[in-house]
Amino acid sequence: MPEKKTTSERLALFSDAVFAVIITIMVLELKPPEEATLHALLPLWPTALSYLVSYVFIAIIWVNHHYLFRFIRDATARLIWWNFAHLFMVSLLPFTTAWMSRTRLAAAPVFVYALNFVLIEIAYIAFERTTFAQATPSELAPPMRRIANLRSYLALALFSSATALAFWSPATAFILVCCVLLIYLSPQLPALLHSRRKGRKLHQPS
Repeated sequence: MPEKKTTSERLALFSDAVFAVIITIMVLELKPPEEATLHALLPLWPTALSYLVSYVFIAIIWVNHHYLFRFIRDATARLIWWNFAHLFMVSLLPFTTAWMSRTRLAAAPVFVYALNFVLIEIAYIAFERTTFAQATPSELAPPMRRIANLRSYLALALFSSATALAFWSPATAFILVCCVLLIYLSPQLPALLHSRRKGRKLHQPS
């Protein structure tokens, strides 16, 4: 097996292990109520909601992170370090989630939570750009690349807006973060939009 392939596979396996540890840490932070009644679960709804949302977020981040690995041919030092930076920012989610849930969406914790996603997005953009540099035109057409870049910078702008909004309306800022991540539900979105646009051009009368 070539050394390049081995290195990229090791990087992917290491990244998957880090995501698994992050999810495990989040689960360990969940504390059951002391009372043995269903009614005792009701006051825990902010914690349950925060952890559910963050779990879905980590799943979305992993899916997109995994998708980018299809373009990697050589695990360069730059790519490895940007991958470490991205994983580090994601690893902060259990802490920011716990603080936000325990304070019931207070302004400062929501600000830090939204800021966490700003940092995650910045690291993701750098990792994405480094990965795309190894993609061939047949794998990633220039229009697909532009759509992917537009999506990433739009997400960064909206995460930044949520961070700025947190001290005025924490609940609105939290909802905005949730909405922004919906654009990453499908990592193939740039390819789908490119195919749809290409299909429209083919069906246009000459």
